[in-house]
Amino acid sequence: MSGSRVQCGPVPVPVPVRGCCRVLVLSLLLLLLGSGPTPVRTSFQPALVLAMARVLLDNYCFPENLQGMEEAIGQAVRSGQILSVSDRKALASVLTTGVQGALNDPRLSVTFEPNYVAPPTPPALSLLPREQLVRLVRSSMRLDVMEGGVGLLRLDRILGREAMARLGPAAMEQVWNRAARTRALILDLRHSVGGELSGVPFLVSFFWDGAEPPLLIESIYERPANQTRELWTMPRLPGLRFGKRKELMVLISRRTSGAAESLAYALKHLRRALVVGERSAGGSVRVDKIRIESSGFYIVVPVARATSAVTGQSWEVSGVTPSVAVRAKEALARARALMAARGVIPRAVQSVAELIERFYAARDKVKVLLEHLRNTDFFAVTSEEELAAKLNYELQSVCEDPRLVVKTTRESYPGTATEEPEQTDEVARVQSGGELRVEDVFSVEVRHGNSGYVRISRLPDADTLARLEEDMAEKVRSHTQEHQINNRSHTHQHQINTRSHTHQHQINTNTKTLNVWRPIKDTDHLVLDLRSTVGGPSEGLPIILSYLHDPAPPLAPPIRFFTLYDSVLNTSREFHALPTLPGASYGSQRGVYVLTGSRTAAAGEELAYLMQSLHRGTVVGEITAGNLMHAQTFRAEGTLGILVTVPTVSFLDNAGESWLGGGVVPDAIVLAEEAEEAANEIVRFHAEVFGLVEGAGRVLEAHYALPLVASRVRGELEQRWHDGGYRAVVDYESLASQLTSDLQECSGDQRLHVFYCDGEPEGGGRDMEGGLGLGLGREGGGMGDALVKVDVFPGGVGYLRVDMMSESGLMRALGGEGGVWSRLQDTSSLILDLRYNTAAGPASAVALLAGLFFPPPPAPPTHLYSVFDRASGNVTRVTTPGGGVRGGGVRYYGDGGRRVLVLAGHMTGAAGEALAKVLQQEGRARVVGEGSLGGALSSGMYQISSSILYAAVPNQAILSPANGEPWSLGGVEPDVPAQGSEALAVARRLLTTTTTAANPKQPLPDSSPPSSPVVVDDHLHLHPVPHPVAMARCVLLAATVLLLALSWSPYPSQAAFPPTLIMDMAKVLLDNYASPERLQGMEEAIAAASSNTEILSVEEPTALANMLTEGVRSTITDARVAVTYEPGYAPPPAPPSLAQLPPEQLAAVLQGTVKVEVLEDGVGYLRIQHIIGEEMAQQVGHLLIEHVWDAILPTSALIIDFRHATTGEVSGIPYTVSYFTAPEPPLHIDTVYDRPSDTTTELFSMPTLMGQRYGTEKPLLILVSEHTAGIAEDVAYALKSLGRATVVGERTAGGAVKMAKLPVGDSGFWVTVPIAKSTSAITGSSWEGVGVVPDVEVAAEDALDVALKILKLRAQIPALLQGAAALVAQNYAFENVAAEVATKLAGRSTDGSYAMVNTKEELEVKLTADLTELSGDKSLRTTSNTPALPPMNPTPEMFIALIKQSFHTEVLDHNVGYLRFDMFGDFEQVQAVAQVIVEHVWNKVVDTNALIIDLRNNVGGPTTAIAGFCSYFFDADKQIVLDKLHDRPTGATRELVTLPHLTGKRFGSHKSLMVLTSSVTAGAAEEFVYIMKRLGRAMIIGETTAGGSHPPETFRVADSDLFLSIPITRCDGGQGPTWEGAGVAPHVAVPADTSLDTATGIFNKQCSGA
Repeated sequence: MSGSRVQCGPVPVPVPVRGCCRVLVLSLLLLLLGSGPTPVRTSFQPALVLAMARVLLDNYCFPENLQGMEEAIGQAVRSGQILSVSDRKALASVLTTGVQGALNDPRLSVTFEPNYVAPPTPPALSLLPREQLVRLVRSSMRLDVMEGGVGLLRLDRILGREAMARLGPAAMEQVWNRAARTRALILDLRHSVGGELSGVPFLVSFFWDGAEPPLLIESIYERPANQTRELWTMPRLPGLRFGKRKELMVLISRRTSGAAESLAYALKHLRRALVVGERSAGGSVRVDKIRIESSGFYIVVPVARATSAVTGQSWEVSGVTPSVAVRAKEALARARALMAARGVIPRAVQSVAELIERFYAARDKVKVLLEHLRNTDFFAVTSEEELAAKLNYELQSVCEDPRLVVKTTRESYPGTATEEPEQTDEVARVQSGGELRVEDVFSVEVRHGNSGYVRISRLPDADTLARLEEDMAEKVRSHTQEHQINNRSHTHQHQINTRSHTHQHQINTNTKTLNVWRPIKDTDHLVLDLRSTVGGPSEGLPIILSYLHDPAPPLAPPIRFFTLYDSVLNTSREFHALPTLPGASYGSQRGVYVLTGSRTAAAGEELAYLMQSLHRGTVVGEITAGNLMHAQTFRAEGTLGILVTVPTVSFLDNAGESWLGGGVVPDAIVLAEEAEEAANEIVRFHAEVFGLVEGAGRVLEAHYALPLVASRVRGELEQRWHDGGYRAVVDYESLASQLTSDLQECSGDQRLHVFYCDGEPEGGGRDMEGGLGLGLGREGGGMGDALVKVDVFPGGVGYLRVDMMSESGLMRALGGEGGVWSRLQDTSSLILDLRYNTAAGPASAVALLAGLFFPPPPAPPTHLYSVFDRASGNVTRVTTPGGGVRGGGVRYYGDGGRRVLVLAGHMTGAAGEALAKVLQQEGRARVVGEGSLGGALSSGMYQISSSILYAAVPNQAILSPANGEPWSLGGVEPDVPAQGSEALAVARRLLTTTTTAANPKQPLPDSSPPSSPVVVDDHLHLHPVPHPVAMARCVLLAATVLLLALSWSPYPSQAAFPPTLIMDMAKVLLDNYASPERLQGMEEAIAAASSNTEILSVEEPTALANMLTEGVRSTITDARVAVTYEPGYAPPPAPPSLAQLPPEQLAAVLQGTVKVEVLEDGVGYLRIQHIIGEEMAQQVGHLLIEHVWDAILPTSALIIDFRHATTGEVSGIPYTVSYFTAPEPPLHIDTVYDRPSDTTTELFSMPTLMGQRYGTEKPLLILVSEHTAGIAEDVAYALKSLGRATVVGERTAGGAVKMAKLPVGDSGFWVTVPIAKSTSAITGSSWEGVGVVPDVEVAAEDALDVALKILKLRAQIPALLQGAAALVAQNYAFENVAAEVATKLAGRSTDGSYAMVNTKEELEVKLTADLTELSGDKSLRTTSNTPALPPMNPTPEMFIALIKQSFHTEVLDHNVGYLRFDMFGDFEQVQAVAQVIVEHVWNKVVDTNALIIDLRNNVGGPTTAIAGFCSYFFDADKQIVLDKLHDRPTGATRELVTLPHLTGKRFGSHKSLMVLTSSVTAGAAEEFVYIMKRLGRAMIIGETTAGGSHPPETFRVADSDLFLSIPITRCDGGQGPTWEGAGVAPHVAVPADTSLDTATGIFNKQCSGA
C-alpha cells in the first residue's frame, strides 16, 4: 500500500506472558476480594477472571502493561481469599472498575449480555458499487470557496486509500484539484466521526510538498495480528497538491474522532496547520467487543494503537488539543479571523526588517538580525500581541540589545518619537522665552578642607554653554578689576583666601562676580555633583571635560572624548578637548569625585560614564537612571498597534566601547544622600594610595624571586597611578584587589597577591616555607604521612594516586616488600594521579618520588631542577636520591619502555607541579588533564608601608637543569588536555588504545559460507553478506505497489504485454542492481505476482513504464532506477580514447573540460567537467602539468569547481584525492562493489604522482551543484570526509559511480540502474542516492562568491583569536584562569583548530565552545554588542499587566505563601516600579506564616536588585553583609549589604523561608540562593543550580564585528566556595518537579506537630 508499510514479527515491546512483574495484582485482588453481599461459595468467578486475563493478553494493544498478570491472577485464585459476587451485572461493573483502574485506560469495560448479538460488519467502502460510493462521498465531502479565495473543505469521513482510488480523476478534479488552487484552506473536521487510517497518508501528502523526502507519519500496532503498519507520506499523488507553503487551518470539536483525530494530530505536530476548536474525543484506532469464552460476559478492548512518529505520543484517549481553543460553533469564524490576523505577518515582519535595516545604529548586527528574521518560523502566531512578543523575543535572542524593543499598544502613536527625560523648571522657563542663566546650570562652592564643589542641574547645548563660558570669563575680568580697586582704596574689607582653609566661601550667583572654574582653580580636589542632573544634550560634554583635563601639548592631537554615530544621517561626530578655554583649566592631576543618584540621567550619566572610562574621576553614589536615549519609535506597517523602538545613535567612548544609557555603576555605591560624605572619606583614603602603590613596588623589589622583573613591575605600577588607574579604588579592599590584578598582569605571575588584614596575619613579615608552597627545608611535622592510593586496572595498567607528599610517608608507603609499590612494579604502564595533590611538600619528597622513574645506581643521580632563593642568593641543585630509593624490593620503573601518564588539574599544588614538570620535561611521562595554576615553591608575606595591606611574594624560583633559566610561571601545561574529572578515563583510553595498536590482529574465524563475503565492522563483529538471490525482497512490495497503482488507471483490464515482462525486469534488477540486499525475496514475489495479468493490462506503454518506475522507486527508495519505453533506442558508441587524438586536438579537449585561473589574493580556481582515470592521466599527464597544474601549485588556496562535473572514471577518484593528501601513509578512500562482475575494489591514495602535490596545509574549497554527479560527487565526499576540503553549493545529484541502461528482453522497455556502488572507508556510508551535503549550502550561482568570502574570513581568524585572548586575559573575573585560557586560545590560532571555519556564525560557535572548554565557564562566550539593560518605561497600566504576568503568588494551606518569578530585574532601583510590585505581588504573601520562593525556572538577570530583595528577609535594626563582589577590570571589591529603607513591609528574619531550585536556576537567582543558604536564612530544596556567573559584559574583538561576553565580576572567594561554575547544592536534594510537594509536606508536618 502506498503510504504504508507492514512489519510482521515480534511485538515492538517484549511481552513475556509469564513474568515476575505483578502490575495487576492489587487491582485484581480488589476485584476478587471486594466487599459485597454475604459471600456465596461459587466457582465461576475464578475461571471468568482468568479467561478475561487471557483475552487481554491476546488482544490488548498495550501488552507491556500486562506482564505477569496471568500468573498473578492464578496465585490470587489459589489463595482462597476470593469473595464471590453473585450478581453477574454487579460483577461486570466491579471488573470494569478494576481493569480500568489497573491499566489506567477508560476504554476497557466488561458487560454481562447473555443475549448479545454482534451487529453485521458493514462492507468495506472499497467494495461498494461506484455509484453508491460517489453518493457517500458527496454527502461526507464538500468544498466551498469563500471570499478572498479561501477554501472551506468539510470532511465528515476520512476515505481509505482504496476507496479514493476507485473514485478516479473526476473526484480529484471536483474536490482535491479545486482545493489545491485556493489561496488558503480551512479543513473542517468538526463532524468527522469515522473513516479509515489508510486515507491519512494521502491527506497529509496533499498538504505536503512532493519534493520532500518520504516522512513517517504514524505507526499502527495491531495486537491480534502482532503486526505494525507504518503510515508514510506519498511521493506521488494522482492530482495536484495544496503544498506546505499556503495557510492551512483545521477545525475540530468534541465529536471529532478516529482517523480525523490522527489527521489533525499529524498536521498540528508537523507544524503544518493551526488547529482551532475544542479538544477532540480521544477515540481509538480500533476497539473490539470480545466474548469471554462461553460466558455471557463481554469485554471491550482497544486492540490497536497509534504512535506518532513526530512526538512519540498518541491522540488516543487524550484527544487532540487545539492550538486555539474556542467553542466548536465559533471555530470557523475564529479561523477566518486568525487568517486575517496572520495575513499581516509577512508585511509586519518586512516592516520591522526595513526599520532595522534603515535606522538601527549597531550596523554590525543588522545583517544577522535580518537573516534571522527571514529564517524565523511564525507558525504558532495567532494575534498581533503574539507577533510582537515573538518578534521581540527573536530579536533579543540574536542581538541581546534591550533597547531594540517590539511591543503593542492600541493607543494612537506618532510616526516617530524620541524619549526625553523630564524637564526642569529652568528649562521650562527658557523654552517659554526666558534666557538661560549661569545659575540655572551651575552652583559653585569652596568647602571645608579646600574642597571644590560644583553642582550641575542640567547641561545646556554646546552653543549655550559656550556663551555662558564667555559671559563667565567676562565677569571674571570685571570682578578682578573691581577687586583690585577696592583693595587699593581699603573700602572693601572682605578678602577671599582659599588657601587659609579658615572659612567657607559661598559664591553669590546673583552678582556680576559669578564664575565656575576660577573660584575652584586652587582647590585640592573637586566634587562634581550630578545627583540632580536630569537631562541635557551630549554636545555640551566636551566643554566640561576640557576643563578637567590638561591642555594638549603643542602639535599633539587633541584628546578624543567620545563619538556619536547617527544611523539616520549615517554620520559620525567625534568630540575632542577644546584647544583653548575662556577660563583656567582644572587639569587632570587633582582628584575629581563625581556624585550620582538614581535620578542622574541623559547627559548627566554620560558625563559620569566618561569620567570613569577616561580614568579622570571616582564615581560615588547610586546607579544612574539608565534612561533609554537616542532611540525612535515607529509603527510597523500593516498593523493596528505594533510599535518598534529602534536605537538610532551609538555612543562610543574614547576606547571605542559602546554605551547607551544602561546606567552607570559607581565605584562606591552608597545612597545618594550619603554620597558627599562617602566622597570625603575616599578623598582622605586617596591621600595614602600613591604611598601604598609605591610601597608595593618596594616590597616586590626587595623580595621577589626575579629581581629584573620586580624593577620593571614597580615602574609600571607607578605609571598606572599617574595615568589615573587607581582612581576607581575606594578602600583598602578594592586597592588590594587592584594591586593584585596589576601585579599579576605586569609580571605574568598569578602567585602574586595583595590582601588586607586588620591585624597582622599569621606568618606576616617572614617567609612562609612549606606553608604556601614547596620549600627546600625539611618536611614539617604537621605534614603527616603521604596519602597514597593504589590500584591495578584491567590490561595491567597501574594506578598510583598521591595526595600529599612527605619523605617519611612516601618511604613507608612505597618501600619494602609489603609496600604499595610492589603491586605496581610489574604493571605494563602506570597512571600517576596528582590532581588532588594540593598541599605543599619538601623537595626531598619530590626527588624521592621522581627517583622511581629514573635509572638507579650505579647510574649517576639525575639533576631534576635547581632552586634560587632570593633572600640568601643561593642556588640549590635537586637530584634523585644518590643511594636509590631506600627499602628492599623497590625497583626502577623505567625498564622495558613502559609508559607513564601523569594526571594534573587546576588544584595541583607546587609539589605536584614540580614532579609533573620534571617527568614531562625529561620525556619520562606525558601529562593528561588540566593545566595547573602555578603554585609557589616558597612565599613570604610582607607588610606594605606599615599599612593593613600585605603582599604574598614568591621568593624562590625553579631553574631549568638544562640552561639555568627560570621555569614558566604558568604551571604545568598538559600534553593531552581533558577536564579534570575525565582525566583518568582519558588516560585509560590512551593506554588501552596504545596497547591494542601494538598487538597484531588475530585471524578472524570463518563463520559464513565460502561463497559469502564477510564484512568486519568497527567493533570486530562478523557480518556475512547474504547472497543476492537469497537477499532479494524488494519486489514483493513492488508488486503490491504496481497492483495498487493499477487501481488509479482508467484503462480497461486487458493484457497488452507479454506475461514475462515483470519477471524479465526483475531478472535485470537481480543481476545488475548494485544493492542486492534490498531485493530480498524478489523472485518468489514476482513469480506469484506475474500470474496476475491485470498488471499488464495497461495498453499505453509509456504509462506502464511510468507506473513501473514509481512502484520500484517507492519500494526500494532509490530514485536513480527508472523504467522507460524506447523501442528504437540503441546504446551510443563508446567515445574514442583521448590518447588516440593528435596532441593539438587533445590540448583543445582538455582546455574545454578544464579551466584554470588565478584570482585575487593568489587564490587558484580550477573548473573540471570530467574526471579522467589514472590510465588516461598517465598518457596525457604532461599536458595537464603544463596547461593546468603548474599554474595551480604556487597559489595560496584553491577552489575546485565541480558544479558542472557529471562524468568521470572510477580510477580517477584516488588519483585526484592523492594530490591533496600526504604520500604516506596510504589512505583507504573507497570500496567499490561492481554488481555484474560481483567484484569489490578498494581505492587507496597513491604514494607517487606526476608532478608535485598541492599538499595538506593550504585551504581547499570545492563548489558543487544539484547537477554534480557520479565520480565528482565521490571526490568531493572523500575530501570533505577527510577534513581536507570545504564543500560549498547545493546538495549534489546523488548519482552513482556507474550507471547502465539495460534492455528488458525484446520488449522495448529499458531499465536504468546503478550497477556499482561506492562505500566510503572514511565514514562507512555513501553519497549515492542522497548526494553530498555541502558544508555551506548556498545557491550554485553564488557558490564562488561565498567561497572567496570564506577564504577572507579564515585569513582574519588568527588576529581575531589573538584579540579575543587579550580581552579574556585583561577582563575575565577569575584572574588565575584568564591567563591560562588566553595562552591556550592564542595557541589555537596556529594549530589548525580553526582551519575549517566557514562563516562568522561557525567562528562564534567554535570560539564559544573553546572558551567554555578552556575555562569551564559557559558564560564566557561570543555574543553581540550588548549595552546594560535599561529599566522599562511603560505606561502604569501596561506595567501592572506585565507584573501580573511575571509574578505568581498563592496562599497555600496553613497560611503558607508561594511566590514564583522567573527573572530578576532592576525594580528596587526605581521607586515607582518597586511600589507596583509591592502593591500587586508582595502584599499578597508578606503576612503569611511562612513563604516558599520558587526559582526553579528563574534564569537570572541583573544582580543590582539582589541586596534589596534579600533585605526583605532580614530585620531593619542591623545591617548585614550579604556578599562581596570583585570587579576584575577595575579591581574593586564591593559589599552587598541589606538596605535600611525598603518599599513596603519586610517579611523579617523570624518566619520560615524555603527556596525551590533546579538545574535551570542561574545567574542572579543563584546569587540570591547562595546568600540565603550561606547566612542560614532559608532551606534550599530541589536540585543543584546551574553554576552560571554574574551578568557578563560585552567586549568588541579588535575592530571586527565579533564580540565576547566576559564575566568580569565574581564573588569574593574569601568567604568560602561560591556558586559560580559549581552551582548551589540544596539542603534537601529532590527532583525539581517534586520540590514544591516536598516543601509543602515539610510545612504541613511542622504545622501538624508531626
